[in-house]
Amino acid sequence: MNLLDFIEFNFISIIDIVLVAILMYQLYKLVRGTVAINIFIGLTSIYLLWKLVNALHMELLSEILGQFIGGGLIILVIVFQQELRKFLIMIGRAKLIKNKGFFKFNLSKEGGNLDVGTIIKACEDFSKDKTGALLVITHADDLAFFSESGVQIQAKISIPLLKSIFFKNSPLHDGAVIVNDNKIIAARCVLPVTNNTDFPAYLGMRHRAAVGISEESDAVVIIVSEQNGKISFAKEGELTLNCTIEKLEKLLLTYAKSIIA
Repeated sequence: MNLLDFIEFNFISIIDIVLVAILMYQLYKLVRGTVAINIFIGLTSIYLLWKLVNALHMELLSEILGQFIGGGLIILVIVFQQELRKFLIMIGRAKLIKNKGFFKFNLSKEGGNLDVGTIIKACEDFSKDKTGALLVITHADDLAFFSESGVQIQAKISIPLLKSIFFKNSPLHDGAVIVNDNKIIAARCVLPVTNNTDFPAYLGMRHRAAVGISEESDAVVIIVSEQNGKISFAKEGELTLNCTIEKLEKLLLTYAKSIIA
C-alpha cells in the first residue's frame, strides 16, 4: 500500500488543515493553565491516533477508538463546560456589527460616555485610604446574570456614591460594582473566579474574581487592595498589577478606544 494513496493534498485540503490548526490553537489557549489542559491533550492524542489507524486500515483498533470518539462530544460537553462557554463568548465577541451598528463608546477627548475622571478620582481616594474596591466596567455584555446577584442601584456614577458603596462599614462594600453606560447598575455583585492554575497564590479573591469576569465578558475591572491600597487592572483574563493613577487612566482610555469600530 502506497502512503500517497491516502495522503492527497490540494488547495482545499490546505485550507482545511489551516482552519483546524487555528481552531485547535484557540481551544488550547482557552484551557492553557487550567486543570483541563491534560484532558484536552489526552482527547486530542486519542483522536489523532484514531485518524492514523483508520488511514492505515487497522479495522479492529479503528473500531474500538471509533466507539470512544463517538461519545466524545458528550465527554467534551461535560468536561469542558466552562471552556466551551468561554469559546462561544469569544466567537460572540468577534462580531463586527451589533445592536444595529458598530461597537461604539462615544469617546471624546475627555472619555465620552465613560466618565474616566470620576473613576480615576474615586480609585485614587480608595488607594490613599486603603479602601478595598472592585469596579467592573462593561460595554456590550450587560452582565445581567451577575448584576441580578447584587443590589440594584441604577444611578449615575459619582464619587460620593462609589465611596458610600465601598465604605468598609457599608452593607454593600463586600462584592463588585457593575458599571454600564456610565451608570452603576448594581452593587454587592457575586462574580465568577478564574480557574487558572497559574494565578498568583498571594492575591486575594477580589483579584481572582476580577480576572474571572474579564475572561467571560468584554468588561475591564479595577481592583483596589484593602491591605496596601495598590491598584490593579484586569482585561481579557490578563492582570496588570501596581498601576499608578496615570497608568490606570491610560488603560481605561485605551479600552474605550479599542471598542470603537
